Amino acid sequence: MNAETPAAESPVPPAVGRRPRPEKKVKITDPKAIRALAHAARLEVISELYATQASRTATELAAQTGLTPSAMSYHLRALQKWGIVVPAATAGDARERRWQAAGTDFTINSGGGVASPEFAVLDLELDAYRRRVNAYAKTRDERRRRGELADSPSSVVLASNLLYLTPAQRAELTEKLFDLLKDYELEDPDRIPAGTQRMATMWSMIPDDRGPAAAPAPGTAAAGPTGTAAAGPAGTAAGPA
Repeated sequence: MNAETPAAESPVPPAVGRRPRPEKKVKITDPKAIRALAHAARLEVISELYATQASRTATELAAQTGLTPSAMSYHLRALQKWGIVVPAATAGDARERRWQAAGTDFTINSGGGVASPEFAVLDLELDAYRRRVNAYAKTRDERRRRGELADSPSSVVLASNLLYLTPAQRAELTEKLFDLLKDYELEDPDRIPAGTQRMATMWSMIPDDRGPAAAPAPGTAAAGPTGTAAAGPAGTAAGPA
């Protein structure tokens, strides 16, 4: 299923390349740490810092999330406690601490227990995506009413597919998708190429065990909740292992 898929456009040479950086994965397994992440503002911070790999101040992050700088500082210190963000180097006479991601990739893994707290995190991620969609639709409609935006293919893409995958294929597909996304990361997160637009992406994979269509063939094992994963725009992943 696809929604608002843009029409084919003229080929344009890629404006970005893979960021030359060593990979450092931050993996959260402590249920207390996962529960600490179940806050919309904290997930916004993780998304921003891990996706951009740039440093931000509490004031800059507060403006993005609608919080006060003091409230954002509290959340940043909480994320620092669990090793998710770290203080960044400051240049010159900077008067406010800067923060950065503690690694290049972020993963939540609680082991797939019943009522795992990462599902609360997933709910917040989905809510954040809905907010992005609504904000984009509102801005687009306002620009159209002012005559500033000509009718053109939407930049919004939504696709849904049903696949039958072995555990090995699930792992392979996940790795390939994340590897593909890395090809479009900025080489220098502090230098945004002209003509580019900030885009939020979300990719997910979850077993569909509903009804006879999902039943395994005779002599085969059913695919359980293992391998469930969801990826946010920051390259973060959450799901039972």
